Amino acid sequence: MTITLVFLAAIMATVIGWLLRQTLGTQPWVSSAADDAVSGNSLETNAKTIGLTTFLAVATSLFALFISAYTIRMRMGADWIPLTEPQLLWLNSGFLVLSSIAYHWTRNAAVAGRSERLKPGLILAGAFTLLFLVGQLTAWQGLYATGVTVSGNPANAFFYLLTALHGLHLLGGVWVWARSLIRVFGGADANTVRLSVELCTVYWHYLLLVWIVLFGLMLTT
Repeated sequence: MTITLVFLAAIMATVIGWLLRQTLGTQPWVSSAADDAVSGNSLETNAKTIGLTTFLAVATSLFALFISAYTIRMRMGADWIPLTEPQLLWLNSGFLVLSSIAYHWTRNAAVAGRSERLKPGLILAGAFTLLFLVGQLTAWQGLYATGVTVSGNPANAFFYLLTALHGLHLLGGVWVWARSLIRVFGGADANTVRLSVELCTVYWHYLLLVWIVLFGLMLTT
């Protein structure tokens, strides 16, 4: 548990540190032509970044609490029967890695002003993300078909809880991804969607790291 919590704390510190570097070095009360070209308002850019920073801090605390509950419950009694994780989760993890890579590639294109790479980049990022979510649902169905239900034992319940919690966070990101995709297909160029793509990239990397922690925890306990 200690290693997991330390790892989660390192993730939060890394993410927050990176985001703070994007904000503390700026002066929102001073107009910036470069920032205004992206968002139309320098202050709006910082508000969105700070909003994501706050959300990631809260989400990290939430995941840390559930992981703590998982490890405490695991040590409480003999009714804890470890779950054999479906092999499909490895493939799903690969999809999530690819979605994160695709988003980073799209982010680099937006920063470089290469609008022609936005559509394929966003489509790939979204497609791999949806494959991950569909794969998670398929893994759930496979477990249920073999009698691994939520009420079977506490280990089963925590597996469904942790994977659902992670999936819901990813679904929230899919909503923002869809908005960016619609804007790009509506003719928005790289500068217009740059901030949204950059923040989504940070969010996707964050959820990938969280999934690695969760998957590693479930595999080793």
